[in-house]
Amino acid sequence: MRVACLIAGVATASEVTPVQKVIQLMNGMLEKGKKEKHEEQVQFAAYKQFCDDTSVEKTRAIKEANEQIESLEALIGKCEATIEKRTKEIAQLDEDISVYEGDLKATTAVRKMEHNDYQATHKDYTESVDALTAAIAILKK
Repeated sequence: MRVACLIAGVATASEVTPVQKVIQLMNGMLEKGKKEKHEEQVQFAAYKQFCDDTSVEKTRAIKEANEQIESLEALIGKCEATIEKRTKEIAQLDEDISVYEGDLKATTAVRKMEHNDYQATHKDYTESVDALTAAIAILKK
């Protein structure tokens, strides 16, 4: 009987009591919570690093874009000034062309009148020379 009690005592000693079971479950939950907390910390650190890297990259990209905007605005201002200058030059050249065309028409009209005067004078002189030649021929006979 003693052996049976000893066996029963060993059996009860090796059995886990409900309190011990609750403590084991609580310890398991504690370990699981610590493990999940560590995993979340690692995941958060990676996410925070991603956010920081992205923030730095986007800040740099914004700075470069603003510099490019300033550069392009300066170029636009320069081009607008050049356009204004060229527009004035074109207007002046158009005015010069109009003057030159007017001068050309006037000069052409003067040349045409001078040519007609020359033709009339040449005809008159030719007729006079012919008349004189005829008169000299008559006088020589």
